[in-house]
Order: sequence, then C-alpha cells, then structure tokens
Amino acid sequence: MPGCEDTGTRLRCVLPFEAAPTEVRLLRRAAAKQLSRWGVPTAADDAELLVTELATNVVKHVGEGASAALVLERMGERLRLEVHDKSQQVPSLKSADCGEECGRGLHLLTALAVDWGTVLTAMGKAVWCEISISAGSACRRIERAVEMLEAYRGASRGAELRGSKRGIGLEESAVELIADLLHWTAARGLDPDDILDRAQMHYEAEAEAA
Repeated sequence: MPGCEDTGTRLRCVLPFEAAPTEVRLLRRAAAKQLSRWGVPTAADDAELLVTELATNVVKHVGEGASAALVLERMGERLRLEVHDKSQQVPSLKSADCGEECGRGLHLLTALAVDWGTVLTAMGKAVWCEISISAGSACRRIERAVEMLEAYRGASRGAELRGSKRGIGLEESAVELIADLLHWTAARGLDPDDILDRAQMHYEAEAEAA
C-alpha cells in the first residue's frame, strides 16, 4: 500500500507498483499528484520523465509482472527518486541493449539528474536519482538540447553511437553546432563575440535565479 510521511523538512512517499507498461503510466501520474500535494508541481515534468525511465528499466531488465516500488523523497531543495526491485543486476549506460528509445532515456537520466546511482540492498537493488526542485526550466532546456544535438549529429553523420561514445559524440556535435551558429551570425553581419557574450549573460542569469 502507498505510504507517506512528513518529518519536518523531509517528506517521503512510497508507491508500490507492478512492472508493466500500463502500471508505468499510472505510476507517473501518481508521482505528479504527490508532488502537487507537496507544493512542488513545477518539478513534475522532469520527475515524470525520470520515473518513466526508472520504472521502464524494471519492465525491460527485471521482467513484466515483477514487484517494485517507487520512493519519492523531498529533502530541502532536492527531490530524490528511488526505484526498488528484487534484481541485483546493475544497469549500465555502456551496455544499454533495449533499443534507441531506452538508450535515449538513460542519456536523459544523466542529463536531467543532479546525481544518480545504484545501491544493492538485501532484497535486490535501488536505482536512484536526484533533481533540483527549483531547476525545472533548466532541466527542460537540457532535454531540448539533447534532442537537438542528437538530430544534428544524425543529419551530419548518420551514424548511431552508444554508451560512452554517445556522450563524446554529443559533445562534438555541440562544438560543431556552436561553430555553425557563429558562422551564421557572421554571414548576417552580426558580431559572433557579441552573440556569445549575450548567450553567456542569459545562462548566468538563469543559473543564478535557479
């Protein structure tokens, strides 16, 4: 049964679920409702993405019908998500073998979360991640950047990369995209250095506000 507790500055909620696609959708909605009850609905979009990824990994790697539980924990300005299951198989970015959609989800996990990892337990394992409650807009910017860089890399190279090579490929695409944008600004008679300064000012203002 779901259980929630309030211990002052720390709020905790446990949501058991069965590993199945339909359950993942219900779990995502339940997590969003719980965050709304805690007064942090702005974190719901990013949390729903992460809940979907963590729960889907249980379906794909532990098996449909497996018993699992989602733990939501608010700790000050951070939200921690944990998915517990009864398997001790540790997920790895380098060995994602569940197709392009799952690989993208693991990459989003590293992009959206402040930190994430795996803890072995007496009953199996817990895969956890933490996000900043006040960084919803920044996380959405990161997600949009990942999608754009993957599309840019695909158009320029047409090659699919996985694991650590995928991260390196995105970094190279980011450099090439920025260079292309600077060429575009110069071709339109604009000052590339001025564009970079303005972009830096926007980034620093949003980072400070977060």
